[in-house]
Amino acid sequence: MAVYREQIKMQDMKLLREIQQGLPPFVGEFFRGIAQSTSVKTRLGYAYDLRIFFRYLYEEHSELGGKEMRQLTVSDLNLITADDIDCFMEYLSYYIRPNHENPERAAELHNDERGKARKLAAIRSMFKFFYKREKINANPATIVDMPKLHDKQIIRLDSNEMADFLDAVDTGVKLTKRQQTLHERSRTRDLALITLLLGTGMRVSECVGIDRKDIDFQNYGVRVVRKGGDEVMLYFGDEVADALQEYLMVRNKAVTKNDNEDALFLSSQGRRISVRAVEKLVKKYAVGVTAKHITPHKLRSTYGTNLYQETGDIYLVADVLGHSDVNTTRKHYAEIEENQRRRAASFIKLRKD
Repeated sequence: MAVYREQIKMQDMKLLREIQQGLPPFVGEFFRGIAQSTSVKTRLGYAYDLRIFFRYLYEEHSELGGKEMRQLTVSDLNLITADDIDCFMEYLSYYIRPNHENPERAAELHNDERGKARKLAAIRSMFKFFYKREKINANPATIVDMPKLHDKQIIRLDSNEMADFLDAVDTGVKLTKRQQTLHERSRTRDLALITLLLGTGMRVSECVGIDRKDIDFQNYGVRVVRKGGDEVMLYFGDEVADALQEYLMVRNKAVTKNDNEDALFLSSQGRRISVRAVEKLVKKYAVGVTAKHITPHKLRSTYGTNLYQETGDIYLVADVLGHSDVNTTRKHYAEIEENQRRRAASFIKLRKD
């Protein structure tokens, strides 16, 4: 797990440096300044979002328009007003990303309120940094309101759908003929992976990072690295243990490539399975089972729902899911809490029959 985590970190750092080469030179100072308080993934996300912001300035800004990114200096930030940032937020609703190699393949893009909020967070962080360092005269980003985020409906599998989904993974009965020819080779892996996701509520990024040595059958636990970098032990039941043990009988005989000999879940090429591959795998099996748009994150929501319905303990659900703020968990499962409060009314009798 530690090796895999370091590999991902190095890949992200390499990509960050590549993107940074096209950004204004002063952005490098910003990234170095926040390196101790942010993860590489956070800075990489900022880099993508700031690149869109500076492209917008090149295309649309009254004074900075036409000025290449690499020509911008930190003092140019003084020319950006809160109104400019508001206009950028409106621009994000619909814009075209040009393809200079093939102009006919220019991409039409749009952002919902969450996409806009992420980009504004990157801009706010950059302005805050340079204002604090007294490199700019004002911080207009602070007076630009964050978009109102609307709660999204929580999509999850009900108990019947979950059973049908696992049956589909186990038998391959809902797959196309072409998919069925490959199913027998991947059946034990797919069933172990899906069962582990449904039985622990772990994130898909945590799942793909697991090494064989991270599985502890004596204590029915698996060690994972959380989003913030903390290592925790998640515990599972008999169904997960059985699926993992069956898969390991196959996995331990598999031929691996490069530095993938420790990885628990392998691709058909003998490499550690990727997040994208797991997403495609889940979609493949879900298509024949339910009309709902099921992703690995929806399996996580399914686990959280089941755990909360069984225990009624929102703090336990938050801890197991790795939410740093219990209010995040409470927001996701508010509908269940509302139903429980409704049920409470039926328990109270004011007059005996």
